[in-house]
This record gives sequence, structure tokens and C-alpha cells, in this order.
Amino acid sequence: MTDQAPRPEGDIPGKPTAASRTTLSHIMTGSDTNLLGTVHGGVIMKLVDDAAGAVAGRHSGGPAVTASMDEMVFLEPVRVGDLVHVRAQVNWTGRSSMEVGVRVMAERWNESTPASQVGSAYLVFAAVDADGRPRPVPQVIPETERDKRRYQEAQIRRTHRLARRRAIKELREKRIADGIED
Repeated sequence: MTDQAPRPEGDIPGKPTAASRTTLSHIMTGSDTNLLGTVHGGVIMKLVDDAAGAVAGRHSGGPAVTASMDEMVFLEPVRVGDLVHVRAQVNWTGRSSMEVGVRVMAERWNESTPASQVGSAYLVFAAVDADGRPRPVPQVIPETERDKRRYQEAQIRRTHRLARRRAIKELREKRIADGIED
């Protein structure tokens, strides 16, 4: 299943979703807390970026940099003593960019209760060469029905990101043309 433009012959072979999927786990300590005594959102965001970056690098076979973070959602607070699992996978690929989906789960370190979802995010990474220029990435090959759904949803998010950027650019150009300075 692919809705992408065909790639030129001799291009990089595609990779299945499972090839780069990963989980990063970390136990939260007192140094991770905010003034309310729960884990600071920035700590969770760093774990999300770290896991997503590992997945993007694995999928692309080299360096990849964070281009944007979409829809970082915090569903429940994370507490000191929680064992946090950050699960990430490539949902969609373009020529040099990848959307990585991340699910954040937490469980008490000393209990045998199942982990619950406490957050999620979507990040866009760009694969770069040694000079920092974009380089091609393998097409992701969705394997399961869930992977196929994530691929389709990622295409929708990409369409919205591009439309939003275009609308903002047009608004700014109009304001400049009208002599309005920011």
C-alpha cells in the first residue's frame, strides 16, 4: 500500500515499519519534577524526541534531525517512581522526511499493574548528510492494519501542515504588501 509518488529506479529499498520500531524506558526521579511535584512536561518531551530520533536514524540509516513536533498531548500526569516507556515508529515517509509516531506509557515501578497511556506525539524528521543537506530515505512499508491506518493518518497530518504553512506565508505576504509591519 502506497500513496506516494513512484521512486526512481535504483533508489533505496523500502523498510517495514517493524524494522526501526523501538521503545525507550526510563524511571522518573525527583530531579525530573516541576513545581507541582509531577514530572515536568519538558522531560517527557525530551524522551519523546530521543526515541523518535533513534527510530528516524534507524529507518533512514544515518543522521536525522527534528523538523517539527505536532500534537504533543499529555493525557495524565507522570509521577516520581513511574517507569515511563516511550514507544516510537515511522508512520510515513517522503523523499527525505519521516513522520514518527510516539506513544508514552507509564506504570508504577513497584506494582504489577499494566502501563497506561499518558501522552502521544507526532514528530517530523529530516534525514541529512554530513553537510546537513537532505538525503533520501527508504519508503516505509506498513505491515499491519494499524500501521496502514497510521500511514493514512500521517498523510492527512502532512496535508494539514503544508496547508497551514502556505496560509501563514500568504497572510504574511499580504500584510507586507499592505505595508503592515510586525
